[in-house]
Amino acid sequence: MSSQDSIAQDALDRLFLQARSQNGWLPKPVDDEQLRRLYDLMKMAPTSANCSPARIVFLRSAQAKERLRPALSAGNVEKAMSAPVVAVIGYDTQFHELLPQLFPHNPAMRELFAGNAALAQATAVRNGSLQGAYLMLAARAIGLDVGPMSGFGAEQVNAAFFADGRCRVNFICNLGYGDPDKLFPRSPRLDFDQACTLL
Repeated sequence: MSSQDSIAQDALDRLFLQARSQNGWLPKPVDDEQLRRLYDLMKMAPTSANCSPARIVFLRSAQAKERLRPALSAGNVEKAMSAPVVAVIGYDTQFHELLPQLFPHNPAMRELFAGNAALAQATAVRNGSLQGAYLMLAARAIGLDVGPMSGFGAEQVNAAFFADGRCRVNFICNLGYGDPDKLFPRSPRLDFDQACTLL
């Protein structure tokens, strides 16, 4: 397929048009092989200088999810505790240490970030956010539903899952098979002319 070809309508529906952010979950498990497949898809999407700063902790057991509970806002507790998997999506503040592996044709790129903390932080957050979005699309592509959340105490999450301080949480995303009975009506979106400018 060339870059000129559009993917099939059912794929567009699954990824965007019919997909929903889930609020509740069916009791159907997500296995480790699905999570590996999800990651193997998302890792292929672009990041600047192939920096790939996202770091993901997949919470699969009740015990692991209980470590997250104290950090969650009240409205997110049941969503996370009932999800088959909760992905804690963080970013590596020292991602540039791996650039000799990830960007081998320009090893000096590592020093660019090592010598500029503000640039490294901005790059990690921006590209880690992109990778979090790629994760959600990859999950939908393999038949999973997603429920991204930002209602949590970041420092509590960091203490629980990124205690060495190198990685920082960006957002959380529940994964599994959504319960259609717990969906809200779809909210409106901005029209093209409200959000876009043609120059």
